[in-house]
Amino acid sequence: MTEENIRIVAKDLDFYYSSVRALKSVNISIQEHKITALIGPSGCGKSTFLRCLNRMNDEIPDTHAKGEVLLDGSNIYDRDVDVVNLRRRVGMVFQRPNPFPLTVYENVAYGPRIHGVKDKNQLDEIIQTSLKRAFLWDEVKDKLKQSGLMLSGGQQQRLCIARVLAVQPEVILMDEPCSALDPIATFRIEELIQELKDDYTIVIVTHNMQQAGRISDYTGFFMIGELMEFGPTERLFTCPQRSQTEDYIRGRFG
Repeated sequence: MTEENIRIVAKDLDFYYSSVRALKSVNISIQEHKITALIGPSGCGKSTFLRCLNRMNDEIPDTHAKGEVLLDGSNIYDRDVDVVNLRRRVGMVFQRPNPFPLTVYENVAYGPRIHGVKDKNQLDEIIQTSLKRAFLWDEVKDKLKQSGLMLSGGQQQRLCIARVLAVQPEVILMDEPCSALDPIATFRIEELIQELKDDYTIVIVTHNMQQAGRISDYTGFFMIGELMEFGPTERLFTCPQRSQTEDYIRGRFG
């Protein structure tokens, strides 16, 4: 990993829910155009850390972060940061598909409209491109005026990914995006994630270690708010450096 291809750096990152310290001095460098998986037992801090990367935790009352998160060298927690623009650059896909109660077209058009795109032809092009990138166009091109809520669970999740892609992010965060999906839908999402890394930096929280092993380039193991170990996925899974990592991977707890 060289300085030139590092996209995100967390430095001594702490995060507090009221007085409870949920993250403890997390230090990590996330490489661009790679898939970084975050694993660990429930409540270990991995989703909290993920939400620190685009300040989604700001929405939770009585919380605060200490330390730094650098995106392309600039601290996203500086006071003058435009959080709306930050979340455009660092998009998020949630655990359960959450399409808006709007048509398929309007779901994808929502973000571009907020960011000032008014031209119908331009919107049409963005919608088509985003749905194609999300492996969904062929399935919905004749259903663009139907509600996004009418799609299957896997299609809804790909619609949510298309909605993120429509605002041209640089980083995509995914919080257990397959946990509510069946194996076939999961396979389609995994295929899509691997396709997207050519153009985006992807960070994914997963409770499924087999999924982390299949799709990620780097893996971080969290436990009780600490990043216990981080490195290339193959190395971490075959030759973990810490006993806690090995115990978790071998299923001795979690």
